[in-house]
Amino acid sequence: MSAGQVFAAVVAVLIAAGAVWRRRQLSDERKLIAAVLVVGWAVYASGVLSALPDPKDVITDVAEALGAWTYALVGVMAYLETAAFIGLVAPGETVVIAGGVIAGQGEIDLTPLIGLVWVCAILGDTTSFYIGRRLGRRFLERHGPKVKITHERLEQVDGYFQRHGGKTILIGRFIGLVRALAPFIAGSSGLEYRRFIPYSIVGTGLWSTLFCVLGYVFWRSFDQVANLAGHAIFGFGLTVAVIVAIVVGYRRRREIREWLLRHERHPLLRPLFVVGRPIHRRVVRPVASTVAPPIRFVWQRLTPGGLGLELTTALAVAGVGLYMFTLYVVILSGDPGPTPLDRQLLDLGDEVRTTFTTDLAKLVSDLGAFPTCAAVVGITAVVVAVERRPAELLVLVLGFALVYLGVQLAKAGVDRPRPSDPVTDTSGSSFPSAHAAYATAWAAAAVVITRRLGLAGQGGIVIAALVLVAAIGVSRIVLRAHYWSDVAGGWSLGFGIFGLLAAIMMIVEYMRHNGGQREPESVAQAKR
Repeated sequence: MSAGQVFAAVVAVLIAAGAVWRRRQLSDERKLIAAVLVVGWAVYASGVLSALPDPKDVITDVAEALGAWTYALVGVMAYLETAAFIGLVAPGETVVIAGGVIAGQGEIDLTPLIGLVWVCAILGDTTSFYIGRRLGRRFLERHGPKVKITHERLEQVDGYFQRHGGKTILIGRFIGLVRALAPFIAGSSGLEYRRFIPYSIVGTGLWSTLFCVLGYVFWRSFDQVANLAGHAIFGFGLTVAVIVAIVVGYRRRREIREWLLRHERHPLLRPLFVVGRPIHRRVVRPVASTVAPPIRFVWQRLTPGGLGLELTTALAVAGVGLYMFTLYVVILSGDPGPTPLDRQLLDLGDEVRTTFTTDLAKLVSDLGAFPTCAAVVGITAVVVAVERRPAELLVLVLGFALVYLGVQLAKAGVDRPRPSDPVTDTSGSSFPSAHAAYATAWAAAAVVITRRLGLAGQGGIVIAALVLVAAIGVSRIVLRAHYWSDVAGGWSLGFGIFGLLAAIMMIVEYMRHNGGQREPESVAQAKR
């Protein structure tokens, strides 16, 4: 036995002896903790861990055995981490990194892997959220008092998630135990799903991309990447803990200042005042007055409700849209032909096509044509200009221009053939669907017009615009003008560009108002 194993065995024996000696004084929870510690140290002392096979060899064997089914394995594990709380036992990033390693070996492709992990992680968060919504509160109220979780503490948790749920979901995605429990607790605390899901989308997107790429880059040494990820996660958790401590200290700064002033003449604190006062007056105070407003803005934007939800939603839409568009470009650039879903939806369109449905599809399709969408953008731009909202005017006009430019560049780059036997006039490359991409301007215009209306009015109009966008895309499939992947690519491009510009607009609009000395118009709208 090595020195470490001997030490582990001694620790296990001491813990077990202490627990047996004081078994009558220990509570059930402490007995359970002692048992877990004894088992853990005993396993380490036994040398079983050192006899385990090399992780890289295991991953290589799994990849060769499963082939394309590796996608399913990694996706299922990413889903179960939060949906079944497996993350409490084994960190999910290990499996995701392993997927990246397998992609680096050439067994699977990286880009679809990232998308699959992203979707599965979102679904896992959503499942955990609704388990918490349906069962969590009753379970905690019934069994919580046994582990000192009182009704008052549950109310404190509810208040915390209403104030800081967004930050917890987004940042907690990179901290093991928080990631496994945060969606469940968010659901049981009564946080609304529409306030939860944008942060989950952004957090899971960053998480899946980071660890898939990490495994892909360091695929030759799984041990190295796993060690690197462990250190990075520990460092991130430590950083978060330090930031929380700073925030708590800042909020209690008056109490701390009063305590220091009361002990100013203490020999140990006197040098601190002699050195600290000039530094505070000449350095800390000027720097704080400069950086505090932008930091406060970003911190508030990570809070559910108001503009924080707006900004996070815009980032989620932009991230998903641009990722999906990039994924389609990568896949279709290799000229793989129609996908199975492309063929199935074309066949379905053939089955439902009649004279009436054809005429209706052509009518709906015309609503996504460039002249029609350009007119919608122009009319909305006039309304926005009259209302003196230059930021939203810029997002709308520049966004539509960039969508047009992106469509033309993608068509020239991918140069995909159209479906055979179209029912309407077509020309040029099939990918992406220009009608589907331009149609996203309807949704963008609806959001811009309704930002000053009440929530109910805003929601109804935006939903109607989204239904129209969907109908325009479906009409292009019914008319055999495009494949499904062309339509999805057009939607992804349009929403990705408008979402990205909207997020940039919200930040720039704030910075334009002297770094927060004057309240931006969008913040005032959110408060109203």
